[in-house]
Amino acid sequence: MCYSFFPCEINFQCRDVELMEKLDYSSTVVLLGYSLIVAILRSCNLRDDAARVMVTAPVLAFVTTHIMFQNFYKLNYGWNMIVCVFMAVLQLLIWAIFGRVTRHPSRWKLWLVVVAGGLSMLLKICDFPPYEGYVDAHALWHATTVPLTYIWWSFVRDDAAFRTMNLLKKAK
Repeated sequence: MCYSFFPCEINFQCRDVELMEKLDYSSTVVLLGYSLIVAILRSCNLRDDAARVMVTAPVLAFVTTHIMFQNFYKLNYGWNMIVCVFMAVLQLLIWAIFGRVTRHPSRWKLWLVVVAGGLSMLLKICDFPPYEGYVDAHALWHATTVPLTYIWWSFVRDDAAFRTMNLLKKAK
């Protein structure tokens, strides 16, 4: 029997076919790879095109190679989980360091996302069966993404305003 907090997750878990697994794993790795690139570029304040390419190219090569390995050689959940956790932890560490060294006015939002994101990642890693037959760790992990996304977007909006204000000050 399939238990989940979200109806779309019920459909995914109950009708688990190889194509759906490949799409799920691939999209997760692409999202984490893109987020890792953004974390590096923003935290290091890289503006030179050559520096951006030097950061982006290896991450894109790694993500592409991983996706091709998973889709055309061997679909391996364990290996995919290791890769995803590595990229997520690296991203959280980069944002944590950025939050520590910056004087950004909304850095508390960044810290909240880093800490809560790290804790929610434990729900994904340390899976447990449905409690009382209703909610399992995976469903709770999905539920945590809703407020985290809102807080993260709030930080991104504040960061854009902060950077724009600083650029306007420098232009004067």
